[in-house]
Amino acid sequence: MALLERFVNRTDFSSYEDFRDHLEIRVPDNFNFAYDVVDEYAASEPTRRAMVWCNDEGAEKIATFADLKAGSDRAAQVFQKHGIRKGDAVLLILKGRLEFWHCLLGLHKLGAVGVPATHMLKEHDLAYRFERAGVRLVVTVPDAALEAAIDAAAAKTPGASIVKMKLSGARAGWLDFAVEMAAADGRWARPTGTDATQNGDPMLIYFSSGTTGQPKMVAHDFTYPLGHVVTATFWQNVRDGGLHYTVADTGWAKSMWGKLYGQWIAGSAVFVHDYDKFMATKTLEVCAKYGVTTFCAPPTVYRFLIKEDLSKVDFSRLEYAVVAGEPLNPEVYEQFRKATGLKLMEAYGQTEMTVGVGNFTGMEPKPGSMGRPSPLYRMFLARPDGTPCDAGEQGEIVIPLDRGRPLGMFLGYHRDPEGNARCRRGGVYHTGDVAWQDEDGYFWYVGRDDDLIKSSGYRIGPFEVESALMEHPAVMECAVTGVPDEERGQIVKATLVLAKGFAASEELKHELQAHVKKVTAPYKYPRVVEFVPELPKTISGKIRRVEIRQKDRS
Repeated sequence: MALLERFVNRTDFSSYEDFRDHLEIRVPDNFNFAYDVVDEYAASEPTRRAMVWCNDEGAEKIATFADLKAGSDRAAQVFQKHGIRKGDAVLLILKGRLEFWHCLLGLHKLGAVGVPATHMLKEHDLAYRFERAGVRLVVTVPDAALEAAIDAAAAKTPGASIVKMKLSGARAGWLDFAVEMAAADGRWARPTGTDATQNGDPMLIYFSSGTTGQPKMVAHDFTYPLGHVVTATFWQNVRDGGLHYTVADTGWAKSMWGKLYGQWIAGSAVFVHDYDKFMATKTLEVCAKYGVTTFCAPPTVYRFLIKEDLSKVDFSRLEYAVVAGEPLNPEVYEQFRKATGLKLMEAYGQTEMTVGVGNFTGMEPKPGSMGRPSPLYRMFLARPDGTPCDAGEQGEIVIPLDRGRPLGMFLGYHRDPEGNARCRRGGVYHTGDVAWQDEDGYFWYVGRDDDLIKSSGYRIGPFEVESALMEHPAVMECAVTGVPDEERGQIVKATLVLAKGFAASEELKHELQAHVKKVTAPYKYPRVVEFVPELPKTISGKIRRVEIRQKDRS
């Protein structure tokens, strides 16, 4: 039986208003997800399916909660043996390997701080993380280039003595994680006294995507997993005994939204496809083969999926599909609905929190809208002077802090008092995202505050122009930015990746410009169009419009 009822007052809400006004999440004293969820299942239902894992080499495994308890107990022993104590930071670069879950849960049991990261980091990225987070130990997938970058970064980190482990294989100065795990006997007891975790202790640090500058360290405490009850149960609509697939590398914060916390509390197993390169055909294949029941992916993934022949895919076991990470273009929504019969339920959040705005279960989605605010956050849209916006008026998404820090919201930016002061000024948390709200209370994303284009007195959000462009069959991906212009201040520029079968030309450029003029206000059309093979993105897959702007200015 799922543990959900221990932590939530009810799930049968009659309306969004009922959900917003009456949801209660119970937070036990000294809650620790590894002990109070994973080990609880292992004790009561040891053979319950926790994970279905596969890779592109044909390997597959079903992991039970008893497996995860045993693996995390041994991992905690390994880390403790090599000097890791409560509060120490451990960097995990493990892609979709099963060992990621053993390691992260083992760190939770120790009270140490997990710092997940992507395998795409370079030497300077690693050195920045080692120094800023005070990393004491790193565990990585076997990768000679990555290992060399870690060695070089560790050597450049002043005063650091970093223990280095890789999942398998020998290397000078490194430990073999598999050998270490085999030597551990698995006898582990929950710490007590000063070694026990407290709810407000740091549990997890994610380095933010850094769309505009150096990544910030987003720290979450031990109550953070409970905030994902809303994510999994009321947005992703996972169910007891189901199989949920969130497409995300474990180095991205999105993996915390869909690969362990809320799903396991609600009783759903998680599906993990460990691959080196995303391929839409393979994703569709594994979803059908393993019987995924609920699916979550960023818009980029859906844009690739709808370009495939979806009529050949068996969607009979897929019950629900959601989307987040960037705004969803209505055209993508419609094409996916026609192919599958499923309405994509969009949501909005940040690394700093759980789902903040969403199309929650029971709501009728409006294509292109993020939905309505989560009961956890009481969000509203604010003018520059802090007063609430009227319906239809653009404003920054902010979260009131007058009742303290909401469940699921980050502790703060680790070791960054100035950043914390900026984002919490005026008694609210400033998201930096701009939206408007319609008469029904639905939020519509406009863009990051620093992405807005100010042209001839108009404020143009890149998303509205991108949505218009995405309706054209020639466009696979696009990014809209502002280009400095003496007469207008800025003019709109579209940077485009073309779909298969289309080639860049002046004729296509004029066709796209005319298309935008036809489907949205003519003043928003892109006066500049650039065709590129790929868009610059962060390591988590978000488009770096700032990089395009910097290139244009130079």
